[in-house]
Amino acid sequence: MKALKVGIASYDDMKAFTLRVARGEQSAANRPQVWFTSTESFAKVLSAGNRELLQIIVDKEPSSLDELAQLTGRAKSNLSRTLKTMAGYGLIRLDRQERGRLVPYVLHDRVKLDLTLTRQSKTETTRPVPARAKALAR
Repeated sequence: MKALKVGIASYDDMKAFTLRVARGEQSAANRPQVWFTSTESFAKVLSAGNRELLQIIVDKEPSSLDELAQLTGRAKSNLSRTLKTMAGYGLIRLDRQERGRLVPYVLHDRVKLDLTLTRQSKTETTRPVPARAKALAR
């Protein structure tokens, strides 16, 4: 498995990033594959309970949501909602088998997070970066 590159940004920041890439002003290389609009939504989707759920799927390889519900003690409706959310973010894949059974597969074993901590000020683009800051950034 591989890492899923995740970014956290407001809708407006995601749109601006996409437009910069489309105009050729910014490289699309190493860009996030999935965006969250807040650290809170990221934390909710990847909560300790949900990471434990991913580990159970990897370890036990359940052949249906019913089996996963038995393994976890969680209600099937709760699992379905959680897994569909995770699938929407590209963390898992839900394959439909015979008789409509959904089988979950984990696609990534880790996440790489791209999170902007501060916005670049207008003066920052013309002002030189102090040597100490450059050294700390390495």
